[in-house]
Amino acid sequence: MRFLVTGVKGQLGHDVMEELALRGHEGEGVDVEEMDITDEVAVDRVIRQAKADGVIHCAAYTAVDKAEDEPEICTKVNAQGTENIAKVCKELDLPMMYISTDYVFGGEGERPWEPQDPCDPLNVYGQSKYLGELAVQKYLKRYYIVRIAWVFGVSGNNFIKAMLNKAKTTQKVSVVSDQVGSPTYTRDLAVLLVDMMETDRYGIYHATNEGICNWYEFAKEIFIQAGIPMEVTAITADEYPAKAKRPHNSRMDKGKLDAEGFRRLPSWQDALKRYLEVIM
Repeated sequence: MRFLVTGVKGQLGHDVMEELALRGHEGEGVDVEEMDITDEVAVDRVIRQAKADGVIHCAAYTAVDKAEDEPEICTKVNAQGTENIAKVCKELDLPMMYISTDYVFGGEGERPWEPQDPCDPLNVYGQSKYLGELAVQKYLKRYYIVRIAWVFGVSGNNFIKAMLNKAKTTQKVSVVSDQVGSPTYTRDLAVLLVDMMETDRYGIYHATNEGICNWYEFAKEIFIQAGIPMEVTAITADEYPAKAKRPHNSRMDKGKLDAEGFRRLPSWQDALKRYLEVIM
């Protein structure tokens, strides 16, 4: 099979391309230079020329705090850009996979969010991704919307790399402890995404590595596994200066993966171990 993958320079797009190659599929990876998703004409041209069997849409505006200052740009990329792709997929009758986020939820309570729960984004980024979901559902019947959280991969920046960089200049770090969720290793996620694209079990899914933690616990485990002495102090989100409000509860129910016969991702601790072996 042949797939067009957007956002190929990002953490997830990079790993999806690798997984496609491992399976013997053909992947055409594009980023903004090859296909500016906000350019409707370019999107139409590139997707038609790709002659793909499906589109895996990983490209996104992901600077959560910066989005509060650039709502138009963020929305243009995540909502309008996604709609542009969905329109062409409808015309060509192609299945589309859209990568979304836990940030589409309001983030209160302790119950894991289920795929059918109402969305109530707290910030510009979350709202833009939710609008992208609506666009996909408006134009397509054959779609996957996969909500992920706390992403880390080899390509690009992430929380783990930020913690390791801090260790170069300090032996003390303060990390938020009242936001709970599950990390997601893009290498593991890529396996699941390609599994999905090989089927026709369409719909909205939640996908993260197994296990729950808060950012403070995540940071402590990073330093333990990396063998780096570090004093980690727990603080509240109110004590951490961030422009965008973030959900306190990012627990996500992944029962639909089981129901549809997909394999869950390994534990986040196991994923962290394998990731550190790659980057250190």
